Parts: sequence; C-alpha cells; structure tokens
Amino acid sequence: MAMNLRLKAAAVMAAGVMVSGVAFADTGLPVPRFVSVRADEVNVRTGPGVRYPIDWVFVRKDMPVEIVDEYDTWRRIRDWKGTSGWVHQSMLSGNRTVMVSGGVGDLHRRGAPDAPIVARSEPGVVGDLLTCESDWCEVQIEDHRGWLERSKLWGVYPEEIVD
Repeated sequence: MAMNLRLKAAAVMAAGVMVSGVAFADTGLPVPRFVSVRADEVNVRTGPGVRYPIDWVFVRKDMPVEIVDEYDTWRRIRDWKGTSGWVHQSMLSGNRTVMVSGGVGDLHRRGAPDAPIVARSEPGVVGDLLTCESDWCEVQIEDHRGWLERSKLWGVYPEEIVD
C-alpha cells in the first residue's frame, strides 16, 4: 500500500504539479510561461533532443516565446503565430520581452489613454517588458521608454502581474 502511494506521488511529480490551474514542471517554474530567445540563431526541433530533426530556425534574438511543455533540458515553445517546436533550455533567456501586435502601438508617458504619446511602434517591434499594471505595461523599445496597452502586446498574459 505505501509503495503504491509512493509510486503515485512519483508519477504526479514526474508529470508536473497543477496548482490553481497553473502547472508546475520539474523545474518548479510555471508552464506555460513567457521567456525570450537568447541567440540570433536557434534551432527548433520536432522533438526534445538532438536526435530529432531541425524543423526551422529562429533568427531573431530577444523574440518572446511561450514555453508550453518541458522534458529534461528541452522546452517546447510556441511563437506569436502559434508555431511550436523544441529547443534546448540554454537557447532561452528568462529576460521578458514583448512584441507589438495588432496595429501600431502608441507608447504613452504613463499608463493612461489620455497621457502624452512619446513614441509609436510598428507591429513586430520587440522591446523589454519592465512592469504591468492593470491594462498597461511599461516597456523599453530601443531608447524609448513608456506605457503600451497590454492588448497591443504579445508576450504577457491578460491577468499576469509583472513587477
């Protein structure tokens, strides 16, 4: 009986743990979660290991991606188009970045629609995510710092607290 419970507990830990609708992998980090691409070229494979063929190559450093699964030192990622594949953990960074999506993004001086606009960003532009409050996120895009509406960004969840 005790052995059976230990085996069940081990199976739960191996599969990851679900707490309040968020899964936690063996790393102790939530899945899914956003990270960024560490290098200018990152091989994306069809499975978790070098024996799997390269399906495509990321060619944009700092691009935000979503980790949707983990296996050993491999992470299954999804990009903003919904395309997914496996990359080695060393090719990913915990630095949070976001991509402007859904039209031109107005960068405001503060998180309010009536705040002065300090810059405009085209869709596809990537910047560093600094913090999010309610419907607004503070970002650094090149030498411009300001607040964008969360709905105009890919790389941050709708209710996620970023500080």
